[in-house]
Amino acid sequence: MHAVLFSSLSPAAQLLDNGVLAWGLVACGLAQLSKLLIELVLHRRWRPAVLIETGGMPSSHSALVTGTAAGVGWQCGFNDPLFALAATVAFVVMYDASGIRRAAGFTAARVNALPDSAWEETPAKPLKETLGHSRLEVLVGSLLGPAIALPGLAWAGSPLELAHRIGQAIG
Repeated sequence: MHAVLFSSLSPAAQLLDNGVLAWGLVACGLAQLSKLLIELVLHRRWRPAVLIETGGMPSSHSALVTGTAAGVGWQCGFNDPLFALAATVAFVVMYDASGIRRAAGFTAARVNALPDSAWEETPAKPLKETLGHSRLEVLVGSLLGPAIALPGLAWAGSPLELAHRIGQAIG
């Protein structure tokens, strides 16, 4: 019924009908939002800048890719080649976050620690040091993604389906 009901949708409406994308993005957004709450509880400071920063607990990139991969598996089947592709991309992103990007952050910290006399011209601002994630931050993000995306897909569906159900309930 879903395919018949929504088969003639415009490209924009088709995008709203993509529950896998929507719930992957919700997982990413909630992971990023949780950084603000963690900052408030653990460090007792209100710092909304964490909403747009990379790094930190949990990894929102990991939540995005694992939530999306789990959603692809849920909708297409966990034996589908698309799930294999999504899972592979998720592993690469998580490896990169805890390996290469984290190492780049450590390198930036060392460069920032050099004395000003080491430079011909003093840099205007220090290099960003929180680029990657610890393995724990990646793990928590990777668990958060499916924990948000799978119930969202199962219970609410896509944003378009949800809007349709709400519209029917209202009147």
